[in-house]
Amino acid sequence: MAINDSTKFGPKVKSPSALTHVVLRTSNFAPMVQFYKDFLGAHTSYEIDTLSFLTYDDEHHRLAIGYIPGTTPKNHASCGLEHLAFSFDTIHDLALTYRQRKDIGILPVWSVNHGPTTSIYYRDPDGNMIETQSDNFNTVEEANEFMAGPLFGGNPFGTDFDPEELCGSLDSGEGHESIMKRVEIGPRGIETLPFL
Repeated sequence: MAINDSTKFGPKVKSPSALTHVVLRTSNFAPMVQFYKDFLGAHTSYEIDTLSFLTYDDEHHRLAIGYIPGTTPKNHASCGLEHLAFSFDTIHDLALTYRQRKDIGILPVWSVNHGPTTSIYYRDPDGNMIETQSDNFNTVEEANEFMAGPLFGGNPFGTDFDPEELCGSLDSGEGHESIMKRVEIGPRGIETLPFL
């Protein structure tokens, strides 16, 4: 098939195979690089005084941070990317990383059970929001079913929780199903979010 005739390809653009990396611009270079090394357990695959490529897995870089002179502080009222999200395989891993980050002084700004995920949010030194999450359902189909239902429709944001209580429940041996099940609080609007 010739690639110069877009009418032959069908109505939908081919989707990517993966989201590979994010690039952040900053005027706060050294603190941002150190934060993400600590936060992600990452190392550099390449770094100079103004550019750092970081990875934590088999991808050559998952995050790049560039020093751009004249970059101004983040304006939380402007349009743009709301947050980055990183997933963990289990609720135990999510709780472990919460404790590890807390031990090095990185504290969350919001902890919430969205329903499909249990999530803990942080801010980096520039004020960018970062979500860490683990899935609450065993399959994508179960998560999609919950998201299409009335409970999620009435509260797409979720129910806040205390990460210390989450860790305590896991330490006590409480079953994962009860820990990951969202406590329903009724309708919730965006104006109730604690980090706005």
